[in-house]
Amino acid sequence: MNLKILIIFIYLFLLSCSNKTIYSGKIFDPETFNNLDFDNKETLLKQMGNPSFIDPIENKFFYYSEKTSKKSIFNKDTKYSYVFVFKFDENNKILNSEVFDLKNKKNIEIIEKQTSSEIVKRGLLEKFFGGIGAQKELPNSP
Repeated sequence: MNLKILIIFIYLFLLSCSNKTIYSGKIFDPETFNNLDFDNKETLLKQMGNPSFIDPIENKFFYYSEKTSKKSIFNKDTKYSYVFVFKFDENNKILNSEVFDLKNKKNIEIIEKQTSSEIVKRGLLEKFFGGIGAQKELPNSP
């Protein structure tokens, strides 16, 4: 019985020493990191594929890419972690592009911008008593 436990322990110990490479987000060639000079949305999509996230309000494409090497539960090393942001104009030309290195988080600045909530302007009484009273009926679809 002790021999079986010892064999299982040695097997798990050796298994935990194997090196794993984990990719998150888009997997890019190293050449892609050096050549980010795109003219328009079409060439960007041809080279980098579909984005990880599209912001339709700001007309931006976000690409996320991360490579992590994991040797054991306690030994995890992030090789790189990037977010590429491309902003377009109304003619789908790239206005600017930014690269954020998430591995070096000390260089990321938190900004104080907030999204305005001026879509619905309500007065003070409407804010307090807005849910009280008869509700408007919505029309049914045919």
